[in-house]
Amino acid sequence: MSGSTFGNIFKITTWGESHGPGIGVVVDGCPAGLALNEIDIQSFLDRRKPGSSRFTTQRKESDSVEILSGIFEGKTTGTPISMLVRNTTQRSADYNEIASYYRPGHADYTFDQKYGFRDYRGGGRSSGRETIGRVAAGAIASKLLSELGIIVCAYTQTIGSIEIPDPERPLNCIDIDEARSNPTGMPDKETSRKAEAYLKECMEKLDSAGGVIACRVVNLPAGIGEPVFEKLDANLAKAILSIGAVKAFEIGDGVKVAATNGSFNNDNFRINGSSVTKATNHAGGVLGGISDGSELIVRAYFKPTPSIFQEQETVNRDGEEITIQIKGRHDPIIVPRAVVVVESMTAITVLDMLLQNMTARVDKIKNFYNLQSKK
Repeated sequence: MSGSTFGNIFKITTWGESHGPGIGVVVDGCPAGLALNEIDIQSFLDRRKPGSSRFTTQRKESDSVEILSGIFEGKTTGTPISMLVRNTTQRSADYNEIASYYRPGHADYTFDQKYGFRDYRGGGRSSGRETIGRVAAGAIASKLLSELGIIVCAYTQTIGSIEIPDPERPLNCIDIDEARSNPTGMPDKETSRKAEAYLKECMEKLDSAGGVIACRVVNLPAGIGEPVFEKLDANLAKAILSIGAVKAFEIGDGVKVAATNGSFNNDNFRINGSSVTKATNHAGGVLGGISDGSELIVRAYFKPTPSIFQEQETVNRDGEEITIQIKGRHDPIIVPRAVVVVESMTAITVLDMLLQNMTARVDKIKNFYNLQSKK
């Protein structure tokens, strides 16, 4: 299976299956000298682990991380960082029945068509547990970015049709502490209560829900990103759309721009002291595939969890039409646990492109190495 590696300089390779011995990631390209330990990684993994609320799968996993390489005396060595999270409470028997048929909304059929067979235990590589490796790597990327003063932060914007008030307000006006403390990931207590009531209704109907995750990046300098195939927004789109269950990606005003005019959509430039700023940020922090110095704003649209407990129609591998009712432990909504996944993939992408940008100008290379041109 190709396609398990992401990035050019800060490069991650995830591995493992939902019901295998463990899940992990190898991070290559992390600079030496970053203070890092398992607590840094665990704080991110704890945000996505199962069993944390009634709106997540009740599969109980500690998701405890083990750092196997790349750290010495509490700092990164510049060599590959390998991390492992062991699976400890698999119930593979819950999935024996689905080996013979294709669950609606899952990757069962497409995996069969691609490989001729599949690991049906929890979805194998297409399981949400694959994101453990992304989050572990994202913890490293986020810490390195924070050392540079760059903050990456995600939260739930919408669950079903329930949206937080004033979703376009700047990150410093978002109550992230509230988002981290409630079961929906929404930065507004009253909106979260409404969403919780809606999710309870979905569960009573044996149904699931979708939603939108917003992610902000602040203090990202202008000039990050390549102007053609390696655009910052293009790579962010690839990173976010590679997350299971994401069906759409937006940056800035997103699809709304198609209904506006240039006189509204253009962000007028201003001078603030010695800096160039913008009067508005409809572009979401990117122009021509390159960061413009304003807040980076992206959104990921998640479909409802496909594993629902209602009866559904499908077909089996013998070509027969059948009716099924899925069993097991499943999230009624993916969004709250996916907040840290979106945050992690955003951080990984931004850091990778920031490192690439270090070689974009001769004067910056000279200044970095304190070299003088020889004439």
